[in-house]
Amino acid sequence: MMARDETYTHGHHESVLRSHRWRTVDNSAAYLLPHLAVGLDLLDVGCGPGSITVDLARRLAPGAVVGIDREEEPLVVARAEASTAGLSNVRFEIGDAYGLDFPDDTFDVVHAHQVLQHLADPVAALREMRRVRRPGGVVAARDSDYAAMTWYPRNPRLDRWLTLYEEVARANGGEPDAGRHLQAWARAAGFAEVVPTASVWCFATPDDRAWWGGLWADRVTDSALARHALERGVADRDELETIAAAWRDWAAEPDAWFAVLHGEVICRG
Repeated sequence: MMARDETYTHGHHESVLRSHRWRTVDNSAAYLLPHLAVGLDLLDVGCGPGSITVDLARRLAPGAVVGIDREEEPLVVARAEASTAGLSNVRFEIGDAYGLDFPDDTFDVVHAHQVLQHLADPVAALREMRRVRRPGGVVAARDSDYAAMTWYPRNPRLDRWLTLYEEVARANGGEPDAGRHLQAWARAAGFAEVVPTASVWCFATPDDRAWWGGLWADRVTDSALARHALERGVADRDELETIAAAWRDWAAEPDAWFAVLHGEVICRG
């Protein structure tokens, strides 16, 4: 299905889905809210386990919402989420961001959250998203920018985590600092009007620190990220365990703080 030389860095380990299922429109797509209205049809590209997609479907009903992902595994979770919510206006399908299986001008809104950073050719994907968007509609994308993430207290082992992640992500064909590139990519894809914004996730309360630090500690040792790092010789098992311990130590600090910067674009034309 994937026409480019790229690999999804995170995979679908429980620690990854734990993070993805936390996401909602309010905490991950608030920039899109002014452009939504009841009855609009929406495509969610790279929907993963569907928590944002289901939230969008709830807000847009009776508008039709379609979530696509490159693999079936997270879609099983997404369909269960939609069933639990009792929604009949949303469906989930296997799909390819480079070759969307829809006619031109199908959707009022085309949305992608944390997707373009994993693609070898994000401009081609944006062009395809533009193709299936109806005249007058919008394409919306939000991606994190790893190099712009910041935290307290500083810890050289977390500095190493960031270096390791960026090396693995780029070796897998992605751009981990995608947030800063979104405006340029959107213009290169042919959009005449691009409105760029930024927003953050902040993890600083005891519960938030435990959740964020715990899931990254698990990702570093148990997710596809760990496998890629080992296979590419970026780290050995002992170093991964050391980085995981650093995440747990950070989470236990009473004054610890972590901010994830995201770039966002609303695209027209």
